[in-house]
Amino acid sequence: MPEVILHHYELSPFGTAMRLALGLKGISWKSVDAPLVSPKPDLSALTGGYERIPVLQVGADVYCDTDCITTALELHTPEPSLYPQPLGRAGKLIAQWAGNSWFMPAAGTALGANPDSLPDAFWEDRKKRFGMDRKTFLPAIPHLQSQFAAGASYLAGALDDGRAFIAGDAPGHADLTLYMIMRFVQLAAIAPADYGNKVAAWYERVEAIGNGDFEQWTPEQAIHHARDNTPTAPCEVSAGQGWSAGQQVSIRTESPDPATVEGTLIGLNDERISIAREDPQAGAVHVHFPRMGQILSPV
Repeated sequence: MPEVILHHYELSPFGTAMRLALGLKGISWKSVDAPLVSPKPDLSALTGGYERIPVLQVGADVYCDTDCITTALELHTPEPSLYPQPLGRAGKLIAQWAGNSWFMPAAGTALGANPDSLPDAFWEDRKKRFGMDRKTFLPAIPHLQSQFAAGASYLAGALDDGRAFIAGDAPGHADLTLYMIMRFVQLAAIAPADYGNKVAAWYERVEAIGNGDFEQWTPEQAIHHARDNTPTAPCEVSAGQGWSAGQQVSIRTESPDPATVEGTLIGLNDERISIAREDPQAGAVHVHFPRMGQILSPV
């Protein structure tokens, strides 16, 4: 049976959110620690070169980016949903805002507290992959701090009516992503209670979800597991997309990150891109990306 495997590292904010997603859904999973900086050859054996964290693996299906991961988790275990009513799928819009527009202000706030504690290899990696040049990033920290504070006021306002979670009575994707931001900035000694008792109580409720039942695996175990399984996620190239199944394509994230993944197009719709690739170690794998935020090109 295909195992659910999360490739992550402890300090990754997005890894934090996906660990909570697995806990929320009650999925038993395997934990594989990934390096903080590139290169990540064991991860690339599965993804084809994508090295951002986290990555979800289900047997020989590999899901890149939390947008794609959350969709895969919904299909794997529909209940409890990451998009509870009455907010429903609108919760993904909030999660996208928190993970994009609010993330860099949080990064500046968190990392700017003590930038000299970070090794040069970290800054070199983040400059190459995210455009975080220390020479321009550090002077922008006062602005980023102000932007984080503005976003935190949005969160406080959303919780001001006494609701337990963003959607109401049940937690979802929006809560998990907002939580990861508030957890990240604690590196700068900023506590949820700094934005009021309701934010602090909400934070504790989300934290109480926990990470569920998991077992530590090595990267080698994950690679062998992919090799011993066959991809099972349904894939189809939808009509009207301007692409055909079987085309050789490349995928690159819309960012300075130079990493490009190549393979055979097997699935494409408004939400997801799927390619098939063969790896000497992992064997035949299907790698899935969100449609939004990825550049799809012919090879």
